[in-house]
Amino acid sequence: MPRPFSAYLRVYEPLSAFDAPLAARLRQAVEDGPLTRAEVGDRERELWLRSQLASPPRLLPGELSDGRPAPNAPLDVLVLDPAEVPTSESATVGPGPLVCPLDMRPRSAAALVGFLSTSSGVLKAAALTIPADIARTRAGAVMAELAGGAVHVVSTTWTVPLPWFSLVDPESRHIILAPREDGERQVAWRIAMADARRRVARAHSVVRESLGDNGPARVLKDTGRWLEHFHPHSAVELDYGGLVQLLDDDELLEDTSAQDVHAIVDAMESGDADEVASRYEQLRDFWGELAGKERLG
Repeated sequence: MPRPFSAYLRVYEPLSAFDAPLAARLRQAVEDGPLTRAEVGDRERELWLRSQLASPPRLLPGELSDGRPAPNAPLDVLVLDPAEVPTSESATVGPGPLVCPLDMRPRSAAALVGFLSTSSGVLKAAALTIPADIARTRAGAVMAELAGGAVHVVSTTWTVPLPWFSLVDPESRHIILAPREDGERQVAWRIAMADARRRVARAHSVVRESLGDNGPARVLKDTGRWLEHFHPHSAVELDYGGLVQLLDDDELLEDTSAQDVHAIVDAMESGDADEVASRYEQLRDFWGELAGKERLG
């Protein structure tokens, strides 16, 4: 079975950023053996299916049927060595290990709130085993309990939001070519938190001046606010995740999305409309073709 076609933006924090009880549990999870990136998509799918196949079904992964946190719910983490994170002279990362909890229960709660806000009554009735207003209240309560006020992982399916590329150093891409079905196949960037915040702030200022407050500027603003929830010595990771299964080796190697987004921001700042249009056309062609594979599937 292929990995879910999801891409991820993750934050890895030093253990010192967490309160003592949670830090102890995270340290134990690291010692027990963290997940690998190759395992993440399958693990998330497994936890969701378990919650839905339980009797009675759980509203969210990692909880009991009455909505309380399950005492035996796994604490899944990814780990990153600070040495794997390129940094500028003004940025500090660590000390390690840096940990990224999957935060499956609150992430699922946030997704449920979004579903309830955008779906029709018929679809809600088909998908839920409890009234929608009760589901919304329970999901909201889970999100309110989240330590630090934000999940450590944001994910999208079938694409990467183009504003995310403004966070990275285009030249620091980490790429592993392996067979498409091999979980080790990967494209990712690691970024020091200070560098990510600086880049997203600059991109937001430039894009807002050129295009206004909506669209890409809104994504950049929300991303910047999200990053502010975490320790300043954290690391950020942009990971293509399961999307690498949809692209062949040449497409991965020739992908210039990060360079194109940075060039667009520079061109907007200098007023070069032709360069903006040319670079955007390249991005539209590349990611439009990828999105077309969802329709074909």
